[in-house]
Amino acid sequence: MHIPFCKQACHYCNFHFATSLRLKEQLVKSLEKEINLQAGYLQKQPIATIYFGGGTPSLLSITELENILKAIRKVHGVDTAAEITLEVNPDDITIDQLKKWKDAGVNRLSIGIQSFNDADLKWMNRAHTAKQAMVALEYCLHYFENCTLDLIYGLPHMHAIDWKKNINQALQLGVPHLSCYALTVEPKTPLEKQIKLAKESSTDPDKQAAQFELLMEWMEQAGYRHYEISNFAKPGWESKHNQSYWQGKSYIGIGPSAHSFDGKSRQWNIANNAIYIKAIEENKIPFEKEVLTAIQQTNEKIMTALRTDLGLNLSEVASYEKSILQAAATYINSDHLTLANHSLQLTRKGKCLADGIAAALFVD
Repeated sequence: MHIPFCKQACHYCNFHFATSLRLKEQLVKSLEKEINLQAGYLQKQPIATIYFGGGTPSLLSITELENILKAIRKVHGVDTAAEITLEVNPDDITIDQLKKWKDAGVNRLSIGIQSFNDADLKWMNRAHTAKQAMVALEYCLHYFENCTLDLIYGLPHMHAIDWKKNINQALQLGVPHLSCYALTVEPKTPLEKQIKLAKESSTDPDKQAAQFELLMEWMEQAGYRHYEISNFAKPGWESKHNQSYWQGKSYIGIGPSAHSFDGKSRQWNIANNAIYIKAIEENKIPFEKEVLTAIQQTNEKIMTALRTDLGLNLSEVASYEKSILQAAATYINSDHLTLANHSLQLTRKGKCLADGIAAALFVD
């Protein structure tokens, strides 16, 4: 569920969102209607996970959240043990809100902390302070056992000691899951504009790689499983929703710019709130579609599987096993990949070059 609204724009973000809430009520009604229009997409497969992303889903009123969940349950069979995640920002978190989210059926929170440092938060143009982040996180962990938080590393001015402080803060609070991302300079963002005008420094790939290597070391020492390139969890607290993407399972995306995947094709809704609302009102879903060839499906399998600690099971790409192994030989010899139990897995050294290695293994 893509909720395309934010209080303010983070300088690094290129996701689709609006800072005006003028169309929020209409858009939520359109989301409910699209759920019905897309009723047949998953061919009655039971829903194992529901994820409210954005944007900022914590801007939804409790009534709006409950109505969306009711619409999903009315159309789809939802597992009784379904993982239901809500992305929330620290400045939207109160004890009253936490109780209401829990009563509505949310059982996992994804908290957009990004940093516990006020200077970083100001630089990113985040709406919360470091103190708000700390208080909000403590509240969340009291009411929700299953929480994750986002942190960003590799900022131009960030040093290893700053990054260490952020990780230590999360570990001291006992957060069971962390998603950690290197800052990326995305096109058409305020950050990119500032860099082009020489008002900001760009990111340093070597420094980012060094901070990623430190992250892997610290999280391993703390007993977290590095189960996907950007994700770390205490054993048993891995995200079911995220894992479904990397395992190539079917999913449906509802809302402007939301993506769907049925195993053989993907489609994505238009990234425009007003046009989306108008189309849905006319019982049309404004989307584009791409049908994947067998080779494209195989390459996607290579890319997503290699990102995980389980690696690429060669039995699942048997038709291309020989060519994949030939391409992998160089990386096995250089200790970037290992081959064990008929699976290719990235080493810690290889995880720093994950995208490039995956591309080198793609079949032609």
